[in-house]
This record gives sequence, structure tokens and C-alpha cells, in this order.
Amino acid sequence: MARKKALFVGINKFANYSQFTLNGCVNDAKDMAALYKELLGFKTTEMSVLTDAQATKANIMARLNTMVADAKAGKLNYLVFSLSSHGTQMNDSSGDEPDGKDEAFVPHDIAEKDGAWDPAHIISDDELHDLFVQLPANVLLEVYLDTCHSGTGLRGAEFGLHAPRARFIAPPEHEFGTKFASVRGFTLDRPAAGKKGAAVAEKAPIAGANHVLWTGCKADQTSADAYFSGRYNGAFTYYLIKVVRESQNKLSRKETVTKMRKLMKTGFAQSPQLEGNASNRAQAIVY
Repeated sequence: MARKKALFVGINKFANYSQFTLNGCVNDAKDMAALYKELLGFKTTEMSVLTDAQATKANIMARLNTMVADAKAGKLNYLVFSLSSHGTQMNDSSGDEPDGKDEAFVPHDIAEKDGAWDPAHIISDDELHDLFVQLPANVLLEVYLDTCHSGTGLRGAEFGLHAPRARFIAPPEHEFGTKFASVRGFTLDRPAAGKKGAAVAEKAPIAGANHVLWTGCKADQTSADAYFSGRYNGAFTYYLIKVVRESQNKLSRKETVTKMRKLMKTGFAQSPQLEGNASNRAQAIVY
């Protein structure tokens, strides 16, 4: 029997940047919590939801650190983390990124310092990797990221007033020594370092053999903040929940993401991604 804990985060409003406001992220977090409670067997006491002002970097990382510590102590064997917010980039401080840029996630208290993102108020992929890599091998980690990983365009003119908006914030002008370019996506696998002179191996935000990563789009796409039947959601989160509920979670993870892609193909320029080992991909979300 799974001993489990989940953290669902959704951020529409950002303390220092009203121009970055989104519409569907808080709905995403609440809808994911409802899905896990009503269909996927979680109790209210096994879940936490952080939205807007609650979702500072300190609060998010404190909750995740507690979850990982409890898993290491043998108290938990299934962890779930979903994040709906903006994505961005920041300077790579560890030297593991070939392009010198860490992918990053935007908490409510995102802030700049000396013309770059303040590390105390942004969450880098390195931080998530270094935390989650501590999990014991028998702990299943499931992560959902409904954020943007690129600055490319969206379809959506047909939506008129409620056209989808990309969940991406360009870094401050002085974040990098060179002009901002495109953003990579996220992968579970860390490519091995090659011979001298080869690119440095990238550090994935989650990299364990028993970790499952869902992302809203490919590396060269955006994740949409979109309008569905009178309310906003992330397109990825909306269709994930739709497919899981309609199938009563009878589909495998792989079948779920395949159906999501088909449903999203007409209206959105994004293709959800699923990464993990073959066994986990062949099972439904809760094993």
C-alpha cells in the first residue's frame, strides 16, 4: 500500500510583477488536488495546496524538503508534485549546462538582484534535481510541470478575447552575457559526459530510475494558459484531468499522454511529454 504525500502549487499573481499575471494556475492546483482526492485515492491529510502568496520559494522548498526527508526515513513511498506557473532561465552556477543557462520555475516572490534573478526567490532545475536525487530507489516520484520551456509562439487567434497565453517569462536583460535565446525542455536522463572538449552533461530536475516526469510541452514549444467553458486552466492540466477522469484512470500513463496529444492537436501548439522507465509508463498514475 502506498504511503503517500502530494504538493500542488498554482501561481497566478506575482508580488513584484503584476504584468506577469496568469489566469489558470490556481485552478490547476485545486483541480489536481480534487483529482487525487476523488479518483486517485489520496486523503485530504496527504495533500497540500499552495497558491499565489502562499507559494513563495521558501514555502515550496520547505514542503518538498519535508516530503523528501519523510521518504528517506521510510515514512513515504509515493511523492507527487505539480507546479503551474511561469518558466524562465537563469545563470548556470554549477557549470553543468552547455549553454550556461539553468531552467527555472517562478514562485510568487520572484525578484531581481543586480540585473539578474535573485537566487533566493527563484527555483532552478538544479535545486529540484539535487533534492529529488536523494530519494531512495523504492520511492516513486511523480512530477507535473505546467510551465513554458520556450519563447516560441502559440496558436490561439481563434480564441479571440480569451486567446491562450504562454507561461513563460524572459530573463532580465543582464541575466546572461549574451542575448536571450531559446530554452531547452526537461529530460529525466542525464547524458554521459563525452571526451575532453565535449559538451558538459546536463543536470535534469529529476533523474532517478523510479521518477516520472510530465511536462506541458516539448522543448521548442510553449505551455498555454487557456480558457475552457467559462474558466481558465493550463491546457496541459485541463486535458490531463479530462482524460484521467473520463477513463476512470484505466489507461496507462503512456496511453493517457497519447490521448492528450490527440485531443490537443487541433487547438494548441504544444505536445505534452512523459518521461520515466518503461514499467512506470505502462502503469496507471497510482500503482
